[in-house]
Amino acid sequence: MAGGAGPIGPGVRFIRPLRDFLAAEAAGGAVLLVAAAAALAWANSPWKASYNDLWTTRLSIGLGDHVLALDLRHWVNEGLMTVFFFVVGLEIKRELVEGELRQPRQAALPAIAAVGGMVVPAVIYALINLDGAGSRGWAIPMSTDIAIAVGVLSLLGRRASPGLKLFVLARAIVDDIGTILVIALFFSGTLDSGALGIAALLIVVMLGLRRAGVHMVGAFFVLGAAVWLAVRESGINPTIAGVALGLLAPAEPRTPHHLVDVDRLADVSNVQAARETAALARESVSVLEWLEHILHPWSSLVIVPLFALANAGISISGDSMRHAADSAVTAGVVVGLVVGKLVGVLAATWAAVRLGAGVLPRDVNGRALAAGAALGGIGFTVSIFVAGLAFTDARLIEQAKIGILVASVVSAVVGAAILWRAETTT
Repeated sequence: MAGGAGPIGPGVRFIRPLRDFLAAEAAGGAVLLVAAAAALAWANSPWKASYNDLWTTRLSIGLGDHVLALDLRHWVNEGLMTVFFFVVGLEIKRELVEGELRQPRQAALPAIAAVGGMVVPAVIYALINLDGAGSRGWAIPMSTDIAIAVGVLSLLGRRASPGLKLFVLARAIVDDIGTILVIALFFSGTLDSGALGIAALLIVVMLGLRRAGVHMVGAFFVLGAAVWLAVRESGINPTIAGVALGLLAPAEPRTPHHLVDVDRLADVSNVQAARETAALARESVSVLEWLEHILHPWSSLVIVPLFALANAGISISGDSMRHAADSAVTAGVVVGLVVGKLVGVLAATWAAVRLGAGVLPRDVNGRALAAGAALGGIGFTVSIFVAGLAFTDARLIEQAKIGILVASVVSAVVGAAILWRAETTT
């Protein structure tokens, strides 16, 4: 090793994935709520016509004889949300390689809790909507909005223990994995095997370039865009391409930590040294960590709020609320998220602990677990996304969105109240 070299300790690591992730999610949750409130206010204001006019404006992109024409809402839902799902793929990969899901015993409890928190809400929704017009929406109450859930926990400060935050995060990530699989398997159209084969071939090319040591960001961006187009043409929701590409990101740094000269990494004494430090820092972290560090703030602070602005603008009137109150779709979403998540997570966790399949973190007691389970009912972003995939009837989509908004507010209040009560009674 070079003089002064040694393992990179926490004091000189430039990217701290979990801390960065939680910080971006907490801030993103706040911006997301502002965007959702703005969408609701806009859609119910005297200028509500401009809301619909904006998001239904067509935007075309052409190359030769090939033209892709979508309205702005679909550019957000299918285009920008691919970046969101790409970041989700990166986070899943990081958790599987070096995070809470790396060790089977560590991963077992949040994974089992997540399965319970997905299955029970889906079953409740399906039973309420059995043979009804909204039966296709069974997957709407399955997911948890990580940003808002983490934001609520952050607002609670020391009332939310580190173990609870990690447990909620790990469970929500498994939720994401389950929801992604559901989207791919149940909410895709008729598959075009030719387009799917092209997507697979392009991914093989990307893997080959990576193995050959090619690190040109532009080349991978162009190939990634081509994969997105091919997946979209295949009939699979194109956001799945983002997840797949995120999972392909290399998890090992180009320069192993034990070969990095710590003294050089900390040297910014002049311009040349600063440039070398920047290059060395870039090579001392994996592509996965670097991409997550760069893209996660954009995803949390820009893309997801834009998604909320484009999709949360529903008309709140006496008629719409009466229809929602009588709607099996709204009831299924609310009961599925508020009750199903709480019961599913608690029951699955209790069974796993009793059977010895997992152990709760030492700083997580029964009350904290109940609070974390309740916060799982904050479905918002992905639930709204799934509602748009499940239904083509605007009336059913509106009823589902009302249910999601109501359930998310109730779940956030219940989860926060449980933790707040725990602090005041100790």
